[in-house]
Amino acid sequence: MASNYKLERAAREERGRVRSYQARRAVHEHQKKRRVRDNVIAGGGLLVVSTLIVIAQVFYFDGGPGTPAPTAAASATPTAPGTAAAGENSGDVPASTLAEGRTWTGTLTLNDVNLGIELDGALAPQAVSSTISLAQTGFYTGVTCHRLTTGGFFVLQCGDPDAEKTSADATHGPGYSYGPVENAPADNIYPAGTLAMARQGGNGYSMGSQFFVVYDDTTIPSDAGGGYTVLGHVTSGLDELKAQITDAGTADGAGDGAPKVPTTITGITVQ
Repeated sequence: MASNYKLERAAREERGRVRSYQARRAVHEHQKKRRVRDNVIAGGGLLVVSTLIVIAQVFYFDGGPGTPAPTAAASATPTAPGTAAAGENSGDVPASTLAEGRTWTGTLTLNDVNLGIELDGALAPQAVSSTISLAQTGFYTGVTCHRLTTGGFFVLQCGDPDAEKTSADATHGPGYSYGPVENAPADNIYPAGTLAMARQGGNGYSMGSQFFVVYDDTTIPSDAGGGYTVLGHVTSGLDELKAQITDAGTADGAGDGAPKVPTTITGITVQ
């Protein structure tokens, strides 16, 4: 009898140990699944936040303050000040033949940073012709780079002669606007060193004097106006630009705003 009692007791203890192990295992599996779920939710939240930041920057880039507001040319059909009719040039746009269908080389100096540049007159004849004309007449000298973006969208935007003005007399451009978009990348990726033209959102005929330097690989989605005209690229000095200007971020620490280091075009030559 004593032997049977011991066997039954041992069996009960073993069943208790099994139930306890199973309970601990169930708790462990529940906690594991919960951690996985929480990580997925957190990761999804971060992805949404990152996407919203980039979308906000692209929206500001396309149509917010600091984008070109070209002066409309006189015509039989009045247009509102600061707008251009879709599909039409306005003002005295330099002839696209100035680019001569060739590569132009030169130097773009921002503060004391010398950027070697190449402009592609074959793939972007109208934009390059306009840029050559403005550079040769001294339009750009002393004009600021008014905008810097960081955090997934990496551009330094320059060329607005009235960047500090918000009044009705501010042109934010050279007094003309042109299009259409030329030489835009099919995949919407603008590699570091890209030089491209800024424009109003949805309007491929709103380019003027504002351009941007891409200082790190950036994706900029196309819109109704297309992509962004690629003028050419920086051939040297990009690391110095980053070290002296863009690495400092914006004046208020936000992801989009005036550069913390005040930046001026002190010279631009092309030949």
